[in-house]
Amino acid sequence: MTAQATTHAMTRAAEGVPVVLLHALSLDSSMWDAQRYALERRGHPVVAPDQRGFGTSPLGDGPPSLDTVADDLARELDRRGIDRAVLVGVSMGGYVAMEFLRRHPGRALGLALMSTRAEADDEAARAGREGFAALMADPVKARAVIESTAPRLVGATTHAERPQVVARLRAVLAGVSPVSLAWAQQAIAARTDATDVLRAADIPAVVLTGAEDQLVSAADARAMVEALPRGRHSVIPGSGHLPPLEVPAATLAELDALIAEVVAETEDAR
Repeated sequence: MTAQATTHAMTRAAEGVPVVLLHALSLDSSMWDAQRYALERRGHPVVAPDQRGFGTSPLGDGPPSLDTVADDLARELDRRGIDRAVLVGVSMGGYVAMEFLRRHPGRALGLALMSTRAEADDEAARAGREGFAALMADPVKARAVIESTAPRLVGATTHAERPQVVARLRAVLAGVSPVSLAWAQQAIAARTDATDVLRAADIPAVVLTGAEDQLVSAADARAMVEALPRGRHSVIPGSGHLPPLEVPAATLAELDALIAEVVAETEDAR
């Protein structure tokens, strides 16, 4: 079989694999637009929710907890009749994906963790998040703090060569709710270590790192890869903390590779 024929065969086999795309803190599901449209054109059911308090999703009145966000996702999958899916999470979305694995075991076909970490926050990091949340109560300080986060979210290459991405990011941040940000930061601060969850995730998995990420270290990525029974690490050049926005084609290629692994495993099991 030629390489082209093999590609076509794998594409046909991959059709119908559900994919969940979980967005980063401060953003919403629109950060996945490029990947969502491409995956849907190939026949994948794609679930790209606005996590509570972001985009069009109301925050609700429950206490800050990633458990709640993970359970939101389980209910959405149930509503759509999806039992199992490939989970993809970037930054906060990665935390949600790991909590979903903990609370709803057996529902993931594959896993992509991007710009995130399994370890719980140490005391200093928790204090920083709580301090951020406290600042969100002051309208003037909140807006200044939110705007100040934009430069660190994308890499040097994006700042130099992709002004449209920076402009899009600033526009999204301008509309984010300080109350929702405070809730999310407190939920993240309260999360527990997820290393044990990854050790139990015996599914195809990839840990993706932007080569220019200022917020998550290579050591964080290596720790997750070492915990995952079938994890591999891929560094995405020219990207900071938000590869789906900064390098959409490269991000999609990584997702295609993961889905191909899931399909191959499914075919082998038949």
